[in-house]
Amino acid sequence: MLEGLQNNYESWLNSLTQADFWWQFSVLCIAVACALLVQRVMQRLVDQLKTDTSSRLRKTSLKSVQRIQFPLTMLMVTLIGQSILIHLGFVTPLLALATPLLLSLAGIRILIYMLRKGFSPGPLVKAWENIISTGIWLMVALHLLGWLPDVLAALDALAFSIGENRISLLLTIKVTLTVVLFWVMALWLANFIEQRLNNFEHFSKSARVALAKTSKFLLIAMALFVGLDAAGVDLTALTVFGGAVGVGIGFGLQKITSNFISGFILLFDRSIKPGDVITVRDKFGWVQELRARYIVVRDRDGVETLIPNENLVTSEVINWSYTDPDVRMKIRVQISYDDDPEQAMALMLECAKASARVQKDPVPLTRLMEFGDNGIVLELRIWILDPENGLGGVRSEVNLAIWRAFKKAGITIPYPQRDIHIKDDRLSQSINTGVPDE
Repeated sequence: MLEGLQNNYESWLNSLTQADFWWQFSVLCIAVACALLVQRVMQRLVDQLKTDTSSRLRKTSLKSVQRIQFPLTMLMVTLIGQSILIHLGFVTPLLALATPLLLSLAGIRILIYMLRKGFSPGPLVKAWENIISTGIWLMVALHLLGWLPDVLAALDALAFSIGENRISLLLTIKVTLTVVLFWVMALWLANFIEQRLNNFEHFSKSARVALAKTSKFLLIAMALFVGLDAAGVDLTALTVFGGAVGVGIGFGLQKITSNFISGFILLFDRSIKPGDVITVRDKFGWVQELRARYIVVRDRDGVETLIPNENLVTSEVINWSYTDPDVRMKIRVQISYDDDPEQAMALMLECAKASARVQKDPVPLTRLMEFGDNGIVLELRIWILDPENGLGGVRSEVNLAIWRAFKKAGITIPYPQRDIHIKDDRLSQSINTGVPDE
C-alpha cells in the first residue's frame, strides 16, 4: 500500500525535472486563466439579467451553462495546447490525463444540476451541489490516476476496535456517503410521489397529504437501513443504539415523538385538512400545511402560526369547515322603546341583502331577544358559505346598511341610560343649595 503511493510520488517527482512537464503545466495555467475570464464575463451577464423579468429563460440557460463553463473552457484550451505541443515534438501525458478529468467534471456537474432541477430535493442539496459534484469527481480522478486502491487501503488502515467490531476511517466515509446517497434518493422519490398525488383529483387533500407523508417516512427509513447494509454495517450491532434511542425518546424526545404521532393521527382521522378554517384557543386562521411536527395556520393579517400537532389532539379545536362550510352570524342591534320593533326588524331583513356573501337559503331571520336596560334588543341571523374569507367584512357591510336604514326611517339607536333616585331629603337639600348640612 505505502510502496504503491511512494512509487507514484517518485514518478511525479521525476517528471518535474523534464521540460515537457513545465510546458504542459504552462498550458494548464493558461487554461485556468481563460476559464476564469470567461466565468467573470458570464457572471456579469447573469447579474444584468437579474432585474429583467422578460429574460427568465435566457437567465436559466446562462446559469445552466455556467456550471459546466469552467471545465469545458479549460478542456478547449488544453486540447489546443496539446495539439501545438505534439506538433512541436513534445510528449503530453499530463494534458492527456487532464482531458478525461475535465470531461468527467463537466458531466458530473451537469448531472447533479439536472437531478436537482428535475426532482427539487430541497435547499440542502442545492447548497451542497458543488461539494457533492467535487467529491464524486475526486473519486473519478483518483481512479483515472490509478491511486484509488492505495488511497482506500491507507484509509482502511486507520482503524480502531470496539469489542469485536472494527471501525476504520474508510468504513466511516463509506457509511456516510452511502446513507447520504440513499437518503437523497429517498427524498427525490418521495417528492416525485407527492407531486403525482397532488394531481389525483379523486383523492381528498387529507388523503393526499397522509399518503405523501407516510411514503416519505417509509422511504427514509428504508434508505437508512439499506444504506447501512450496503456499506457493510452489521445491523444487529444497532440493538444497543436502538435501546439508547428508546431511552432518549422516553425522556428528552417525548414531546417530539408525541407531535410526530399526533401528526399521523390528524392525517388519518381527517379531522383537520389543508384549507380548513379553525380556531385553536385564541388563534383563528386557515390551515396551510400539515407537517410532521406542526401545522401552519395563516390568519387574516398574513401571520403564519406554527401549532404543535399535540395541541390539536389534546385540546379543543373549532373547525369552521369540518363537515359543512355554512356558518351562521348573529348581529345584535338595540332600538329605542319609542320606536316600532316590527318596522326595525323588517328593515334589518332588507339590510341582510347588502352583502353578496349572505346566503338566501337558509333565509335570514330576525328575532326580538329581550327588553334591555337601554332599549329593545333585536338580532339578525344570517348564513354565509365562505368563512375562510373572513367574517368581519360581512358584519361591517350589514351594520352599515342597518345604520343607514334606521337613520332614514327615524329609528333611534339609544345611548346607555341610568336613572338616579335620591331618597335622603337632607342629602337632597345639601345638593340643591350647595350648603353642607351641619
